[in-house]
Amino acid sequence: MSTITGVTFPVPKHLMPRFFAEGKTVFIKPATVFKELRSGMKLVFYQSHEDTGYAGQATIRRIVIEDDPLAFFETFGDAIFLTKEEAKAYVENQERWQGVRVRKEAPRKRPWMALELEDVQKYDTVKKPERFVPVGGKYLRE
Repeated sequence: MSTITGVTFPVPKHLMPRFFAEGKTVFIKPATVFKELRSGMKLVFYQSHEDTGYAGQATIRRIVIEDDPLAFFETFGDAIFLTKEEAKAYVENQERWQGVRVRKEAPRKRPWMALELEDVQKYDTVKKPERFVPVGGKYLRE
């Protein structure tokens, strides 16, 4: 059986420089594909929207789960790759992403995760993955 070595998540191309040029070290998103993650594993940045592919990687230093994504700003401050306003807008837009099978009166609230990163590296060229990377991300296996 293959071993999980990390995870990959899509990040729009226009946000990639925040990791590689601006030194942001905290990636936040709704908690999908996280139960098998551990400190020391890799996060591979999948560049989405244009010129798609793996654009770089980092080592996961710490994983934090919260119900309120805005609480991450108290913990990590401006190390987060999104601004507080972008995170608020993301949360507001989540409601329209609910599937048709979700009960309208009580939608399931998904927790959020923050991946604190170290050793962020940009690849010289964008590498095409063998398989599609879904919005929710996917584990990387060896």
